Amino acid sequence: MTTDTATKTRFTLKPLPYDYTALAPEISEETLRYHHDKHAAGYVAKLNELLPDTPYESLPLEDIILKSDGVIYNNAAQVWNHDFYFGALSPNPQSEPKGALKKAIESKFGSFDEFKKKFSAETTALFGSGYVWLVEERSGELSLFSGRNADNPLRYGYRPLLCVDVWEHAYYIDYRNARADAVAAIWNCIDWRVVEKRYEKE
Repeated sequence: MTTDTATKTRFTLKPLPYDYTALAPEISEETLRYHHDKHAAGYVAKLNELLPDTPYESLPLEDIILKSDGVIYNNAAQVWNHDFYFGALSPNPQSEPKGALKKAIESKFGSFDEFKKKFSAETTALFGSGYVWLVEERSGELSLFSGRNADNPLRYGYRPLLCVDVWEHAYYIDYRNARADAVAAIWNCIDWRVVEKRYEKE
């Protein structure tokens, strides 16, 4: 996320790292255009509108998430969440984790397939809108975190590695109310190279 503390427009919408058609058929061009250009852009615009003359107006985005509440927190977290979500998707993904992350997933969940089953179950169990996350706890152990609405695991001392957006705007055009089908499809777009880099970064 680009930050410019010298202007009123502190944050700008990060472009997608792929073409709008690149994730089809799992995620259609129409969904990406609405999700990125309307919903994600709306959170950026609202956050920029809210920040002036507040204690948060010059803070980095992650600090705003950690220190704010209410409408500022909700919009700041949504800006961060969307950037994080879009950043792990790819038209040419590495379909499984390797190396240290693979070992950590197998240690915690038994196998990568079992991890996917448990993660997918969390997405269908989450009531209403929100995100399901793979996170690293302070202990170094991996775990799943389900956050309603804009809730972000940074607030709880977790290090986010992966999230799946289960707000209806993320899938309704393509899958209507079949959230489980949308999640099943998105596994084909998650690039585990990105998640590995997040895990390896100190």
